[in-house]
Amino acid sequence: MDINIHRIDLPKRIIIGSNILSKVPSHIIDLGLGRRALIVSGYGATSSYANTVKDYLIDSGLECWIVNVAKASMDEIAKVSSISKEVGAEILIGVGGGKAIDVAKYTALNNYTKFVSIPTTPSHDGIASPFASIRDLDRPVSIKAATPALVIADIDIISKAPRRNIIAGCCDLIGKFSAVLDWRLAHRLRGEYYGEYSASLALLSAKHIVKYSEWFTVKDIPVEAIRVLVEALISSGIAMAIAGSTRPASGSEHLIAHALDVIANYPALHGEEVGIGSIIALYLHGRNWRRIRDILRSIGAPTKAKEIGIDKKQLIEALTIAHKIRPERYTILGERGISSEAAERIVYILELC
Repeated sequence: MDINIHRIDLPKRIIIGSNILSKVPSHIIDLGLGRRALIVSGYGATSSYANTVKDYLIDSGLECWIVNVAKASMDEIAKVSSISKEVGAEILIGVGGGKAIDVAKYTALNNYTKFVSIPTTPSHDGIASPFASIRDLDRPVSIKAATPALVIADIDIISKAPRRNIIAGCCDLIGKFSAVLDWRLAHRLRGEYYGEYSASLALLSAKHIVKYSEWFTVKDIPVEAIRVLVEALISSGIAMAIAGSTRPASGSEHLIAHALDVIANYPALHGEEVGIGSIIALYLHGRNWRRIRDILRSIGAPTKAKEIGIDKKQLIEALTIAHKIRPERYTILGERGISSEAAERIVYILELC
């Protein structure tokens, strides 16, 4: 493969608005994505939205089936893949949170079908990205998946998500500050490809959360804030698509979050873990970690280990193994990682426990 060739696959269409689920069939037809759709959804509240989408599709003359998944695992992917082939699905539609969208987009890549993303919660930046997080692989990292051909983000639906999920989405975006710093570092020290535009786009997503952070401090978060968050999450996903990797959105802060998952078996929402990881990563980079910590506190995000259900010992252990999560990805953690003594000092200085 010519190393000078850089392929970018982007969504064909992104629709953001209120009460727009009824428009899903017209966009699918207009884009020529196919007429046989399999909807992937969770078992909770999102299943009602999945049924609504199914009704709209059938009313428009499309064929449609629904499959529910409990988690983003290889077993669930195998189940969805089998059903998709059995019904001859041309489109896989993820309706829900992270697990439904991740399973749908990963299955779509392997089954050579189109993928449509319909998020119901803003807790992650996988809404429009071509990467999925599958839990039972060798390592808890994102892997290549299908780029959504169509993204439908209904703000009225997303704004009804639990406040905790909304704040987790903000935390995930805050992580782009350290992710881009790590990417630049890898470029300078390892000669890794660095995309200035995709890095800038990811940073813009993070800066938007900082700029509008006061909107997220109130109990009833305004719809305008949800739209800012959703657009920023989508922009972060596009940044990854442009870069051809998760580099602009995932660095040492994500490695720390993944290490916490390994040590404590997914103790909190991904974004919450990334928020704490960001404080640590920015400290290691010598950047203004205090300001980021204060912003996270102001919006009600966890900034201490106990707030995500882990103790000091677990946090220190996670810091010492974080560099091993993805050894091919160079970050501020270095190749040898953080010693136990240094990790304990970091926890003390940053008041993480």
